[in-house]
Amino acid sequence: MAQRREVMDDGTELRFDHGAPYFTVSSDEVARVVSGWEARGLVAEWKAMFACFDREAGKFRDFDKEGTTKKYVGVPGMNSICKSLCLEDGVVARFGVTVGKMDWLQNGSSWSLTSLDGKDLGNFDYVVATDKNVASHKFSGLTGRPPPLDLSVFPNLSTMFQDIPVRPCFALMLAFSEPLAMVPVQGFSFYNSDSLSWAFCDSSKPGRVCLPPNSQSWVLRSTAEYASKVINNMGPRKPSADALAKVAEDLFKEFQATGLNIPQPIFIKAHRWGSAFPAISIGGDDKCVWDKSMKLAVCGDFCTSPSVEGAVVSGMTGASKILGCLNFPSGL
Repeated sequence: MAQRREVMDDGTELRFDHGAPYFTVSSDEVARVVSGWEARGLVAEWKAMFACFDREAGKFRDFDKEGTTKKYVGVPGMNSICKSLCLEDGVVARFGVTVGKMDWLQNGSSWSLTSLDGKDLGNFDYVVATDKNVASHKFSGLTGRPPPLDLSVFPNLSTMFQDIPVRPCFALMLAFSEPLAMVPVQGFSFYNSDSLSWAFCDSSKPGRVCLPPNSQSWVLRSTAEYASKVINNMGPRKPSADALAKVAEDLFKEFQATGLNIPQPIFIKAHRWGSAFPAISIGGDDKCVWDKSMKLAVCGDFCTSPSVEGAVVSGMTGASKILGCLNFPSGL
């Protein structure tokens, strides 16, 4: 769950939920956790009207198809939950640091972590990894370095891991000087569009501040097919500004082609979400990858289901495994 801060040419600051736009809850255990977040003001229900837009017919249909399911958003941004977790007692957060190497110290029965730039990050009794590329060659494609977890050294882990196929996505962040008058909903999926899959009115979420006043911000998501085609052409490394500008142009042109009288935006920028949605689950019944002898838990939506709730369930399960080894009740 992420929020991106952007600054316009005149210095006006904009914020976009360019990752997960909202989340839903179906399990009782996650519902209890979310209820606690809601009581603390970290999340709120987004009482939004949703629909589907038929690109060929040029009209909306299936209004409020998901109206029976509560949609939750972080307040004031989708990253509020993660920010709060970083402030919990006993948590020391390090930002801007990428773990480049994980070494198992057999004698000390612990892990030694080293940053991507070679700095010693310390020794740890247990490690929880949430990056689906922690042992994947895709890490090398992004960084030019070997993945942090070398499976050739840990044959027992290699049977649990595999390269996880993903469905990529591009997010297009837009700000308009006034609301989109011909759009009667706060979120809608696209039908019969080759390049757009969803559109969300970010500024309609609770706790958001519209700057400038009366402006409206939207986040559009591409189809996985469009994103895959573009990424295959540009490669795995960070895309250039020109490449992202071309993506922004493509997606906005498709948005305007809806016939919804979409004006020119006061801000437009594309963001690549290269590993947006895992296409498979590797956690099985455990809902995480757990090796008790190595004191390692790998958690994430790729272990359960591609959703915020799936990631929460996986994380709670991994925490319970570690607490069980420490003879503490999980309390989760």
